[in-house]
Amino acid sequence: MVIKLLPDQLINQIAAGEVVERPSSVVKELVENSLDAGASHVKVALEKGGKRAMRVIDDGEGMTATDLALALQRHATSKIASIDDLQRVLTMGFRGEALPSIASVARLDLASKHATADHGWSVRVRRGEVSDPEPSPVRQGTRVSVEDLFYNVPARRKFLRAERTEFNHIDLLLRRFALARFDVAFELEHNGKSVSALPPVTDDMEQERRLQRVMGKEFLEHVIPIDEDRGGIGLHGWVAEPRYNRAQADRQFFFVNGRAVRDRVIAHAVRSAFQDVLYHGRHPAFVLFLQLPPEAVDVNVHPQKHEVRFREARMVHDFLFSSLHRALAATGSGAVRPGAGLITEEDSAVRAERSGFGAEVNQRGISLPVREQLGAYAQVLGVGQASGLSALSRQGEQNGEEASHEEIPPLGFAIAQLHGVYVLSQNKHGLVLTDMHAAHERITYEQLKTRYSEGEIKGQRLLVPLDVQVSETEANLAETRFDDLAGLGLVVDRSGPESLLLREVPALLSRSDAAQLLRDVLSDMGSMGHSERVESETNEILSTMACHGSVRANRQLTLPEMNALLRDMERTERSDHCNHGRPTWVQLDMATLDRLFLRGR
Repeated sequence: MVIKLLPDQLINQIAAGEVVERPSSVVKELVENSLDAGASHVKVALEKGGKRAMRVIDDGEGMTATDLALALQRHATSKIASIDDLQRVLTMGFRGEALPSIASVARLDLASKHATADHGWSVRVRRGEVSDPEPSPVRQGTRVSVEDLFYNVPARRKFLRAERTEFNHIDLLLRRFALARFDVAFELEHNGKSVSALPPVTDDMEQERRLQRVMGKEFLEHVIPIDEDRGGIGLHGWVAEPRYNRAQADRQFFFVNGRAVRDRVIAHAVRSAFQDVLYHGRHPAFVLFLQLPPEAVDVNVHPQKHEVRFREARMVHDFLFSSLHRALAATGSGAVRPGAGLITEEDSAVRAERSGFGAEVNQRGISLPVREQLGAYAQVLGVGQASGLSALSRQGEQNGEEASHEEIPPLGFAIAQLHGVYVLSQNKHGLVLTDMHAAHERITYEQLKTRYSEGEIKGQRLLVPLDVQVSETEANLAETRFDDLAGLGLVVDRSGPESLLLREVPALLSRSDAAQLLRDVLSDMGSMGHSERVESETNEILSTMACHGSVRANRQLTLPEMNALLRDMERTERSDHCNHGRPTWVQLDMATLDRLFLRGR
């Protein structure tokens, strides 16, 4: 076959295959150009979900007649001029391929007026042919009209979905832009009808209103603000507490230097931070902004710029994880919304007796088998039994003695136990119901993790070393990362080009599939540079131990024990949920109780 140069039209159509997947791809490129031009108002008008027509109108800086013609040439851009600019990209777009690529697969009209010009200019593109610029009465800014997407590429047009589906993609896209740029007004119109209009944000109240419009009112009711800045990296935004979660990952927006991205390092850090607090199969909700020096991130790894590559991926991962983990840890029962107020009555035991519950709740304490279980687990970890429920009664008595001199704690003071399952307590705002097993499970789990992490991971020698078959790459990795593997409790020797001899495994994981564990750890090290596989599986075992070692349903607790449980919850990180993701307590405030009984009506 003879090598020959491709015609420009075909080159543009090939480029369009990378840039333009569907109508939302076109809108994305055009809106990014509007934002780069300094627009304060962007309007998107669609016909038939964008399949028939798309118009993006902005009030940005605009272009001259000369700029209009150049903008439709491949690799023509005002956003980069040298390799240094490419390494420090500060704009949304920069490749200079979007407009000519779009024009090669659709009918495109471009009109613009520069801020310094007396009038605007317009050009048209049909089948790759660009018309001469003509005067146009357009206002300052730019208007791009795209019609009949893929009209000349029938095979691509067949892959477009229904009108509603394509519209939903564009609607979600504009939601992302609205979150990324609070200072810009966004307007969406479909088939001649206004769908949404978001004014620019000028204060915190308007910012909250836009956040509610995009994320929903319930998200705001459970939101946790994030504001971290360390070592030149910043993370700010909002994350919903775990009890607000979704069946789909449709409320997750992450921005790197203002650009919406999808990245496996980011995804892994978020999943790790939410580990042990989300019910299985559920997804967290968040709007997060990561700021770091432009030279520390490469945004030129994907034609549509959906993905990025971090120069220091490990550092970014650890920063994200620690920031989110700390924020979620602060949502424990000691920092919940009920607040605090001064106690004006006697301690909780006296109030319980006055309310008629005293005789009923003064029942037998924790049974011996539970204490024995905790003692057995404590011996495994090398700690004393004082960390178990045997200390609850003493703590509760101390809390009761000091109650009259302290503020009402967030979870209040116990007044009763319901069916041996729920602890009822009264705080300043009303009634709190606590699932005693779920709550104590979280407390025990966090104690076990702390005690286990304070010492080195203890290894257990295998009586017969295990021969593990791996790839040559994995064998080389195990040889070079010997010390790292040993730190995880995995002691291995190389026994051949594609085989390893596993001599020692973590003590807590001695009954697991050691060969598969080693392969998984090596896989993580190869792809992520590190592995949390041992920690993850260790936490699974600690979780099981905590479940078995926690107070069970139908165990009758005394008032001091119930109060001690509440106080432990307030001191424990992430105590709003057990380690399986179930909520541990709910608040019924007085307004809610009044509505139930129609008081004040």
